[in-house]
Amino acid sequence: MKSGSIAKLLAILFAAAIFLQAAPLLAADQELNVIAAYNAKDDIFNKFSEDTGIKVNMLDMSSGEVLARMRAEKGRPLADVWFGGGVDAFIAAKNDGLLEQYSSPQAEYILDKYKDPDGYWTGISLVTVDFVVNKGVLEEKGIPVPETWQALTGPDFKGEISMSNPSISGTAYFILYSLLSAKGMDDGWDFFAKLDANIPFYAKRGSEPPQRAAMGEAIVGLAPGVWPELQAQGYPITYVYPKDGIPWWPAPVAIFKDAKNLDAAKALVDWALSKEGQEYLKSKDPRFPTRNDVAPPEELKDVDTSNFIPMDFVKAGAERAEVVKKWQEKFSK
Repeated sequence: MKSGSIAKLLAILFAAAIFLQAAPLLAADQELNVIAAYNAKDDIFNKFSEDTGIKVNMLDMSSGEVLARMRAEKGRPLADVWFGGGVDAFIAAKNDGLLEQYSSPQAEYILDKYKDPDGYWTGISLVTVDFVVNKGVLEEKGIPVPETWQALTGPDFKGEISMSNPSISGTAYFILYSLLSAKGMDDGWDFFAKLDANIPFYAKRGSEPPQRAAMGEAIVGLAPGVWPELQAQGYPITYVYPKDGIPWWPAPVAIFKDAKNLDAAKALVDWALSKEGQEYLKSKDPRFPTRNDVAPPEELKDVDTSNFIPMDFVKAGAERAEVVKKWQEKFSK
């Protein structure tokens, strides 16, 4: 080989080496803006950043707030990715043209009932509603542990139930819609009139009721899932999955329409739906995974899934505005 050819080859090899060294830096320079309604968010997004080199800027916001702000902004994306929350808001956002279509390769492992058929959102976990009960206050007052929704309407719980606002919180909307579906509209609204009498005010986010119950500001917080971080702090709480029906829904992930960081957004969706991602999610926030090859967390092994209230999520999303308006007319405080 001539000396000139050798010099050219060395130059090419040197340039390739520089590119390979720079590739991880390019990944590390990527940023992603995420709106999330999920427990252990900092741990989850730090793990994603560690695995991919993509920095996450995160904003905590309830799904109803996200939907309202997106509509007010006339579709201008608030972030790149929407992570967790009520599936009703995601369905409404899809119908409003606010989401980007993306079918992740990992979505093939997700059951059809947990994802949008057109690829606009995919469930990353199943949220189950339970009663977060302060055992200490119950024992002090000599009140039996409530095991049904009907028990919460009794006089022992006057002013002692904490629930979030269905017009803002995805958790609260699905409590409302699930029980209306299970009891029938007339009986359902009658039930909520009785429950409302025991609720002093409605919180803005689904995470507030369990915290109020833990601190003894309420006896029962209507909450999504379990809260090991509150137990770790020594709060005397226990969990009750109501025998007369468990509201549940898939918590989705989606990409906002016209997201600025589309490739990074797809990377987060892929990671959250991967086997490794779902194993990590359930280790930080114990929920039922949506992948068919990931087992439920130990904390939920005794939950009777036959008590899940049958749900039509598309109908729940389509009727959201009408149901929320009626709730506001009846119970907004």
